[in-house]
Amino acid sequence: MGISVWQLSIVALIIALLFGTKKLRGIGGDLGTAIRDFRKETIIEDSTKITKDEQVDDALENSMTARVKSIDV
Repeated sequence: MGISVWQLSIVALIIALLFGTKKLRGIGGDLGTAIRDFRKETIIEDSTKITKDEQVDDALENSMTARVKSIDV
């Protein structure tokens, strides 16, 4: 009960007739650009998150060290 190659080719032909090849190329290019930008932003966000997590860890470590020193005094 899957989709056969013939069914996919008929759907592709109908889409090409409805939109035209120039419009489909434009849509494909826009979609590719959107995916590329999304991946780039995801990578930047992940690296920023890691940096923020490291900063939080360092701040917690420094505050714990300061508390231990104040208790020892």
